[in-house]
Amino acid sequence: MESQENASPKPDRLTAGALARCGIALADLSEQWFPDALVFALLAIVIVFVTALLLGSSARDLATDFGEGFWQLIPFTLQMAMIIIGGYVVAVSPPVARVIRQLASIPRTPRGAVAFVAFFASVSALISWGFSLVFSGLLVRELVQRKRGIDYRAAGAAAYLGAGSVWALGLSSSAALLMATRESIPPALLKISGVIPLTRTIFTWQSIATAVIIIAVSVFIAYLSAPTAERAKVAEDLGVRFETPIPSDEKRRAPGEWLEYNGILTVLICAIGFGYLARLFIAKGPLAALDLNNYNFIFLVLGMLLHWTPRAFIKAVTASVPATTGVLIQFPFYAGIFALMTKSTISTELAHFFVRISTAGTYPILVSVYSAILGLFVPSGGSKWLIEAPYVLDAARQLHANLGWVVQIYNTAEALPNLLNPFWMLPVLGLLNVRARDLVGYSALQLMVHLPLVLFLMWLFARTFAYSPPTL
Repeated sequence: MESQENASPKPDRLTAGALARCGIALADLSEQWFPDALVFALLAIVIVFVTALLLGSSARDLATDFGEGFWQLIPFTLQMAMIIIGGYVVAVSPPVARVIRQLASIPRTPRGAVAFVAFFASVSALISWGFSLVFSGLLVRELVQRKRGIDYRAAGAAAYLGAGSVWALGLSSSAALLMATRESIPPALLKISGVIPLTRTIFTWQSIATAVIIIAVSVFIAYLSAPTAERAKVAEDLGVRFETPIPSDEKRRAPGEWLEYNGILTVLICAIGFGYLARLFIAKGPLAALDLNNYNFIFLVLGMLLHWTPRAFIKAVTASVPATTGVLIQFPFYAGIFALMTKSTISTELAHFFVRISTAGTYPILVSVYSAILGLFVPSGGSKWLIEAPYVLDAARQLHANLGWVVQIYNTAEALPNLLNPFWMLPVLGLLNVRARDLVGYSALQLMVHLPLVLFLMWLFARTFAYSPPTL
């Protein structure tokens, strides 16, 4: 006769715990009801349009604003696409691919694998959100092929976690980089804020502590919410099949292809590229030289070097293009939303509302809430900061709030809507061959935890800062 212990099913085999049940329920719900990324964008246009009408704008003016603004972010759109391409090229290069394979051998359990992805997604996002999305997506692909029982939805959401949590607290923070570079700050904003160096934003101990705390909580939630193997929905359940992203067994077939399969040109071009970067970093300093164009340049030159031959490099670029599809087609629609927000009275009315009801003590919380709400409609950290910065920093100056910390409040809160808005999921969706509705359930669970945590941290650390007048 079996013992009582053996006769009774073990709890962890029958239930995934409260958070896991919640994650499964939200994932199932989002699969049924959450719209695809493009539908989300179109709904946002309708909401913003109707709101502007209610605030007094005419339909004719709004239609004109939308049409004229539709193409105004094309350079930024290309920059975003190039971040994805550069990150993908580096992530699928043979040296990095070997690192991914080695990392994928570390986790021992399905839950541990999901937490593992969440950790690397978050930490790598502090360096580059584009690299983080691609690196983490490829890590998920490798893990689910090695270990059975990993919930594909939870792992995919974990791969996206860096873009929805700490990316703007790291080196690719658009707002912090902008405010630290005098020539990049619009003159009207410069009169209000002055130059805010990175030592007062991303390199403060409060900002670093915020990043560490959010990463720790994110990984913990990812672990607890991941289903056990018995309840997991694996890649095959979603109809996903994997192929090797880049063929590696091609050989030169004609004499004219010799340079394509040789590293001579790679060495020459990379020497020129890295020479330029070295001179730039020496002249401007490492921090001042970090902007979107230079980020993209670094990753493309590094990707070329890691692939070694022009043929391997162009194949990696070709393989990366599908992951940019959503960015290329959807960013113009978000540019239209951007125009509707800035040319109507929506942004001004919202800003005035928060400024009227704020005090020095409540301002960090109000800025967090406002930035998160606006991020649902304008999911772009850099562009949205240009909308908010003039009145947000002016109000902070009037209230004697620390301007550097206000930038970090924006950076931390700005990432929150990314956990719900599927736009920045697009590279991960392309790599994993899933839909936004497959991942949003688990990222929405993270949002439920992150929101009160972020509000508390922004309020708490604001109390440790003294006001510093703008450095003009």
